[in-house]
Amino acid sequence: MSENNLSRRSFLKMMGLGAATLAVPRSASAGESRKAKPNIIFIMVDDLGKDMISCYGSEKAQTPNIDALAAKGMRFTNAYSMPQCVPTRVTVLTGQYPFRHGWVNHYDVPRWGKGCHFDPKYNPCIAKVIKSAGYSTCIAGKWQISDFRIQPNILNDVGFDDYCVWTGYEKGNPPSSKRYWDAYLHTKEGSRTYSDQFGPDICNQFIIDFIGKHKDEPMMIYYPMILTHGPLTSTPHQRDVSSKRVMVEYMDYLVGRLVDALDKSGIREKTILIWSTDNGSAKGKTIEKGVCEPFVVSCPGLVPQGVVTDALVDFTDILPTFADVAGAKLPKGHTIDGKSFAPLILGKADDSERKWIMAMGGGGTSAQQVNGGYRVFNRHEYRDRVIRDKRYKLYIGRDRSSEKLVDLNVDPEELNNILAGDNPEIKAALAKLEKAAANFPEKDANPKYDPLPLQPWDLKEDKTKDKTKRQKKRKRR
Repeated sequence: MSENNLSRRSFLKMMGLGAATLAVPRSASAGESRKAKPNIIFIMVDDLGKDMISCYGSEKAQTPNIDALAAKGMRFTNAYSMPQCVPTRVTVLTGQYPFRHGWVNHYDVPRWGKGCHFDPKYNPCIAKVIKSAGYSTCIAGKWQISDFRIQPNILNDVGFDDYCVWTGYEKGNPPSSKRYWDAYLHTKEGSRTYSDQFGPDICNQFIIDFIGKHKDEPMMIYYPMILTHGPLTSTPHQRDVSSKRVMVEYMDYLVGRLVDALDKSGIREKTILIWSTDNGSAKGKTIEKGVCEPFVVSCPGLVPQGVVTDALVDFTDILPTFADVAGAKLPKGHTIDGKSFAPLILGKADDSERKWIMAMGGGGTSAQQVNGGYRVFNRHEYRDRVIRDKRYKLYIGRDRSSEKLVDLNVDPEELNNILAGDNPEIKAALAKLEKAAANFPEKDANPKYDPLPLQPWDLKEDKTKDKTKRQKKRKRR
């Protein structure tokens, strides 16, 4: 930790907790043990970088509620997501890198379908893991990797007890394109339009209601916010203005509402809240502005306050960290790439276990006919990626070769390639990062699932494509 480096003992003393820890006395009943477990909330904003957050030095928008979380918690400077939505989201759910879970590139299931979906038969899921430790689980916001018309109960199947999510744009269903005003949302009652209502408000209130219902038991809430992804929109606070700033500031307001709900419920000091984003402002790119995200952890009763840390973490670490905090076992039969940073955020360690972090993904994916059906394939067998430590960052190309090395301490804009440098320190850094990358699989996986039956909207698209191909053949003749 680069600032306010508190030891666990001194922190607990400061908080007046003496020798208290998260451990429950052996004589405690099962019910008491369950109550003692901290709540976990992960808020992930859609399409937002550090350059719009006040506590990261931005003057483009005011984010007082996120700033307050940072002041009362830990602010990370080296936290990696993937550079695009879906690769990040599946990484959070599975604790695996895209080269392992297969969602290397963006694939919008409700829009493109073709039988693809996030299949719990083949993939671990953070909700199931935490639920196994006695937690109530909830998701509200954006999912995007299932078509609820075909699988209306999939969120229950992957481990969420309750849910309120935007469906994503469903092909052939124009109302589903609305995520903001007149939002089209999916709950246990089905999917429908909420006329004249603002989608982010509905999801936020859903979570607040969930907190009220479950405040006396441990809960895990996954809040992948609908904001601040385009299209630019007005908000209930500024109905006549549509801008990124307006969206960011309303997102901050909703975060504040959630924290107020925790305070009113009397559970703020036993709720670990992590706030971050799914990709940066340079979406689809592996420069720092695309993958190094704002990342704040706060819990006044457990997490050291006012700390800025340069510890390395990436989004594969979310699942094992939550499992560690919840006392859950990692899923059997699956390789988990992440490492728990629970000791760091609980004041038991001064750094994470990480020696490097990695980001990859972005661009398109294609659905191809195989044996009369469809499978989704990544366009490249080995997607380019970046791997870095606290100072040096290595770019690796699609041929698995090292393409660029930068020194982020002196070249934060990543303009100078020092790959051929003779400096012994540079050579050592390069060797370390290349050694880590050598352990990656030679080929990236494709998404793993049992294909769902083709739907009318898929078949209609196939007929249109076939007709276009026939017309092109006639023209050539």
